[in-house]
Amino acid sequence: MAGRFSRSWSLMKASAAVLRSDKSLLMFPLASSICCLLVAASFLIPIGFAFAATHGEVGPHERAFSAGGYLALFLFYLAQYFVIIFFNTALAGAALMRLRGEPTSFAAGFALARARIVNIFGYALIAATVGLLLRALQERLGLIGRLVAGFLGLAWTVATFLVVPVLASQDVGPTEAIKRSTELLKRTWGENIIGNAGLGVVFGLLMFLAMIVCFGLIVGAFATQSIAAIVVAFAVVAVSLTLIGLVQASLQGIYAAALYRYAEEGQVGYGFDQAMLEQAFKPKK
Repeated sequence: MAGRFSRSWSLMKASAAVLRSDKSLLMFPLASSICCLLVAASFLIPIGFAFAATHGEVGPHERAFSAGGYLALFLFYLAQYFVIIFFNTALAGAALMRLRGEPTSFAAGFALARARIVNIFGYALIAATVGLLLRALQERLGLIGRLVAGFLGLAWTVATFLVVPVLASQDVGPTEAIKRSTELLKRTWGENIIGNAGLGVVFGLLMFLAMIVCFGLIVGAFATQSIAAIVVAFAVVAVSLTLIGLVQASLQGIYAAALYRYAEEGQVGYGFDQAMLEQAFKPKK
């Protein structure tokens, strides 16, 4: 376990070296987060009014609202997945450029994702359908449904781990991208995605420590009974937690791009050591 964590830490540091060399990569998860908030607001506000308008009604009206609710949920999933996949594709494309030693920028990554917009929408449509089916399974089968949905969700996540880099690198449709992602994982690492799990553990710990520090900062600010100190404290907390989230999302995108390049071309790129990747991700026997 200690050896696996050590390799994961080494992979994270290599991803961080790429991010330090091009901090514009942080702009992709930032833009994605802003757009996701706008999408959420555009759906949740009218849905809230619709729920308030139908609250207390029974019979056919209640069933109609349930069907309408599922439709609204699907459209919400579709919009959210499209935004997330679009900017993740832009990030993966920019990271691949950087790994190949090519100049890159936010505009270059955005242009690449825009050129793949039809394929991205197709994959978002598939992902939204899967998400809605898993949600319905959870609601209708109770505890068993949640367990089954959790297992299926994990399998889906593993199977589609490299879909975004595939979309960024190849002009293929969503079903072909899913098929290619599955093939690359089976051929190279199987289920042993140690480094990605390591990133999650490291940033989970960082977020936990940051929340403790932020809590102390807020308590100290309230103790001063100064409005200015309280405002500054909340601003520092918001910026700090947001920055940690942006760095994590950027590193995961860089990491996925590097793994895809290694699986597809047998090369790693800037900041990565090939022997380290071969040790961390042993082929499935």
